[in-house]
Amino acid sequence: MASLTSRLSDFNPFSSKSKIREDDDDKGEQVTNATVAGGGHSARETGITKNQLRVSHALKSFLVEQKVLSAEEVGLDGLLSLDETTEALRAFLDKPHIDVPSYLTDRSHPLPEYFISSSHNTYLVAHQLFGDSSAEAYSIALHAGSRCVEIDAWDNDEDADEPKVTHGYTLVSHISFRSVCETIRDVYDKEAAESKPEQGYRAAPIMLSLENHCGAKGQLRLVQIMKEVWGDRLLSKSVREEGHQEQEGGQHVTLAELGSKIVVIVEHHIPGEITESDSDSSSDSEDEEQKEARKTYKDKEKAAPATVIIPELADLGVYAQSVKPSDNSWYDQPALTNGPHHHLINVSESGLSSHMPAASAKIGAHNAHHLMRVFPKGTRISSKNLNPVPFWGVGAQICALNWQTFGAGMQMNEALFSGTDGYVLKPPALRAGGSGRLSTGKQKKLRLHIAGATDVPIPKDGDADAIKPYVTCSLVHPDDLEKNPPKRKTAPYKQHKLSFLHKGENPASTDPVWDEVLEWTYEENELVFLRMLLKSDDSFASNPVLAVAAVRVVCAAEGWRFVRLLDLKGEETRCSLLVKFEVGDA
Repeated sequence: MASLTSRLSDFNPFSSKSKIREDDDDKGEQVTNATVAGGGHSARETGITKNQLRVSHALKSFLVEQKVLSAEEVGLDGLLSLDETTEALRAFLDKPHIDVPSYLTDRSHPLPEYFISSSHNTYLVAHQLFGDSSAEAYSIALHAGSRCVEIDAWDNDEDADEPKVTHGYTLVSHISFRSVCETIRDVYDKEAAESKPEQGYRAAPIMLSLENHCGAKGQLRLVQIMKEVWGDRLLSKSVREEGHQEQEGGQHVTLAELGSKIVVIVEHHIPGEITESDSDSSSDSEDEEQKEARKTYKDKEKAAPATVIIPELADLGVYAQSVKPSDNSWYDQPALTNGPHHHLINVSESGLSSHMPAASAKIGAHNAHHLMRVFPKGTRISSKNLNPVPFWGVGAQICALNWQTFGAGMQMNEALFSGTDGYVLKPPALRAGGSGRLSTGKQKKLRLHIAGATDVPIPKDGDADAIKPYVTCSLVHPDDLEKNPPKRKTAPYKQHKLSFLHKGENPASTDPVWDEVLEWTYEENELVFLRMLLKSDDSFASNPVLAVAAVRVVCAAEGWRFVRLLDLKGEETRCSLLVKFEVGDA
């Protein structure tokens, strides 16, 4: 009876749970070894090759009606069985739904002119305060496309020669720093062996955001272990000759010059720096145990003295020295006060948001020449994610996301880096000489024609006949920092049971047809994304998300395309969505 009461309370629009329901669509599920998405790798040829997916009879008929393919080309001429796929249809299935221009992956530009697919607290596999640490988490993140991972290094009371990796002042388990380095080395070697000279398959630098909590001896061991395990894979000195202007903090090294090296980001402490990781405010969705655990963590973190970085470790920060600035000089003046060479601004999402939109253009101009890392606010202890799009909009290269779950933020990350090597060239406005502002003031219109889907996934313990699938889409714009993205959705699809009374195609609910057009008007911006959720309109329950996809609008391919959908773990499915993108002036 208690469980029934609990379920009924979910339907009460005045209960506190109704607040949580608003962002249920943003949630994901815990990633696994089978996760292929997060950093752009779902565009690769994977276990379920896209051209081997099934196309429903209804969508074959639709393609013929739209004069995209002939009846013979889709196999409706009676010469093939319903389950067979013609060569022409396989070729059509194989067409990518995105078109990534080669200039976006050109490596000749300075490093700060790229967005970098990035992970936060990479060692965690679940909750930020109670979860486990795992070296395997680095393998999962890197294989899914992350190019910047994070290590929190601490002295090990049990073995001073082997520092540990953990989330300090929490109940999170720990692993050895050496095991993490060995895992990264193994992934590096695998990538080098499998690298191909084509876009999306090339080996690329692995950046390591090292948060140090070790004393002098522990730091020296960090340096020794990195050099021992990584050898010449590690970038330990400048790639250019001594005396070059780059040595003095001038023009930054290019991405091409870094090759596929492991590049370390080392902390640099400046007087009066902001030491707290974020605001002390609590989230409404936290229970009392979580609030108390987070308060304990914050208190211990604030009480801990800042560590002094030894020269041997500082020397490894060749092209990135992480600072938490004490004032606004980093964007308000020509140079950061007391800043190091090649500084990287390390700031929380709420810390950066407090300067936006008032200083957005100045921040964008700063980030054309210097690196920035944005990390999730402290209340995201359940591994929910920040929305990276507004921060990409001001040129933040490293939006460090919680890769533990494949939620909305990770879906946006997958969309930005899809079809690339994890580094994407920023738009001209956010590069050297640009204005720092992306939006042009010109109004654009997006028309999304949704034909239908094939092989809709059935929820666990669900009934295929009971689902009523529909597609809901959100247009995510960099300027919408505080606003919810505008949503549009199709009508729910339900198969007619009395098929003899229904004219035309009447496919099963797992092969729905909508033939609807959704439209948005928005201010032109190169970093607008469309997030597509395939859901079921369930009675007396929250509508479950069955599959997802996201697209960077400027990269959407013209004409009809099949979009292969992913599940909430970032794993591939056999479900595809037939759509047509049209972008024009409003």
